[in-house]
Amino acid sequence: MFHNNNHNNNVSITVSDEESDELGRMRIRARRKRKKLGNRRLLRKLFLRYWMLLVIVPAAGLLIFEATRIGRSLNSLNTTSHIETGSKRVDGSSPTSRKEPPANLNRLDPTTHVVGGVRERCLKLLPPEKLEHLDIPVEESSSFPVEVVYMSESDRSFVGGNVTLSQLRSEDTRFNLFTGNQTFEQRDRGFEVKETMMVHCGFYSVNGGFKISDQDRSYMQSCKVVVSTCAFGGGDDLYQPIGMSEASLKKVCYVAFWDEITVKAQELVERRIGENGFIGKWRVVVVRDLPFADQRLNGKIPKMLSHRLFPEAKFSIWVDSKSQFRRDPLGVLEALLWRTNSMLAISEHGARSSVYDEAKAVVKKNKAKPEEVEVQLNQYRKDGLPEDKRFNGKKALCEASVIIRKHTPLTNLLMCVWFNEVVRFTSRDQLSFPYVLWRLKAFKTINTFPVCTRKDLVNSMGHVRKAKPLQI
Repeated sequence: MFHNNNHNNNVSITVSDEESDELGRMRIRARRKRKKLGNRRLLRKLFLRYWMLLVIVPAAGLLIFEATRIGRSLNSLNTTSHIETGSKRVDGSSPTSRKEPPANLNRLDPTTHVVGGVRERCLKLLPPEKLEHLDIPVEESSSFPVEVVYMSESDRSFVGGNVTLSQLRSEDTRFNLFTGNQTFEQRDRGFEVKETMMVHCGFYSVNGGFKISDQDRSYMQSCKVVVSTCAFGGGDDLYQPIGMSEASLKKVCYVAFWDEITVKAQELVERRIGENGFIGKWRVVVVRDLPFADQRLNGKIPKMLSHRLFPEAKFSIWVDSKSQFRRDPLGVLEALLWRTNSMLAISEHGARSSVYDEAKAVVKKNKAKPEEVEVQLNQYRKDGLPEDKRFNGKKALCEASVIIRKHTPLTNLLMCVWFNEVVRFTSRDQLSFPYVLWRLKAFKTINTFPVCTRKDLVNSMGHVRKAKPLQI
């Protein structure tokens, strides 16, 4: 409302309450706007003045983090290299600290799987009280009368005459004085099972290598049941067997084959052979003059030819060096051989079933030369090996890190011809085992047990370090 005052010509304006509130809000908004503008100007000034710090500080933090990470990696690498190469530390002292044991070392818990909705143990051993009373069965007459005679240089002259060990180990020479020079005709005859078989089976000549001391040989000839392993080239540590009964401790030999490289590598981690020839429960047999430059091929000798190394043994269990055997040996023989009426039990492959699929995986993982694998597969195709993935209802392809067998003429024959295959072609024994089974038509009593059973038998550690090849 406007009032005109005639006395002093002043004009008064009356403002309502609503208009007054609106003016107040406008002032507040103006102040906020000025404050925001002021803050933005301040931030702009700070950024222009200190922008270099915003870049340098995070970069410095990242550099410190990376330097710490690399330093830890180098320290770990140096620690490993001392063990692998056997070199001394920078200060000249020998390494004395031992590597921490793997997490699964000495585990005795059972491995289980589900069958028909019920969880069961993969390896069903007898109860402990019965294991203590297990004994080696009395030898029964063979249902298949086969006599296996091993060829030696006295039977046939070796092509090549006198050669040195360096020539013996040449990578270009698959056959040598240790193996004998097997021809293709002799190879084929080795699969024709008859009453008397004459086959190459290693140890062809006394000059062929794989030399063992008389003391060790005498001990090995006393073994009736043996658990064996080997580590050539310093590749793996020695894991003490566990889980055995008192009966097995008295009746079973535990033998580990080492070469001189492994002896030195183990001494660096304070694992030395005692004056009695033992480390813990293992009798350590040091082998000299290994016949192959390929350490993997040298390892096939104790793996496949245990019947030649332990001539008096009735049963044997082979365990790869990357594993710790953790069950009672006599109990294992009862569960996997005696109870199933089998002559051979071997761990099946967990990932594949076909030889041809395995060959592709071997090449892809650089575990063998592609041209060698191709030669082997071409021969198997020529011989008519089918692509069947089953053998007597079980997987044809085996992983073969655990082999349990009765020493009979037929199982000895199988091991001989299998060994000859890995010498002739590639050292990947998974490729040749199904072929050998297929060719030996008479061999039926085999137990290829599943992966879960193998996991119950051993604690798997993996390979500790790369094995060193022999110097030619």
